[in-house]
Amino acid sequence: MKKLNVLIIYYSEGGTTKKMAEIIGEKIKEEGVEVEIKDVEETKPEELLKYEGVIVGSPTYYGTMAGKIKKLLDESVSFHGKLDGKVGGAFTSSANIGGGNETTILSILEAMLIHGMIIQGDPQGDHYGPVAIGEVDSRCKSNCLRFAKRFITLLKKVGG
Repeated sequence: MKKLNVLIIYYSEGGTTKKMAEIIGEKIKEEGVEVEIKDVEETKPEELLKYEGVIVGSPTYYGTMAGKIKKLLDESVSFHGKLDGKVGGAFTSSANIGGGNETTILSILEAMLIHGMIIQGDPQGDHYGPVAIGEVDSRCKSNCLRFAKRFITLLKKVGG
């Protein structure tokens, strides 16, 4: 069986998105998959090529991803098509319930889909990816753990 690995990239001003990345990463490790968690400012676009799974987390800024996440995804155009078939996912945090959470996640997933990545929704909880509203509460943590478990199950089906 092929050794699977996942890269979790995040941007976090106040620490909420980073905490979500850590919760997701810890669950992925428990599932026996290698994971690297990196701040977007320490991530080069070509690093995405080294992983079977890529998860991106961003705070919600005006209903979309943070500029630093957008910059990384924009720069990834230089290897367009080389992420085809890899598994992707996204998560976000925002200040309030109507803060543009879903549109933020969808903006990240749109870029992944253009790369040909495989995305899985969830019929329960946060349908597009985990969302923190204000802080990482028990609802958010539960959705992060569920997301990580479902992500790894899909990754093992696709890449294993």
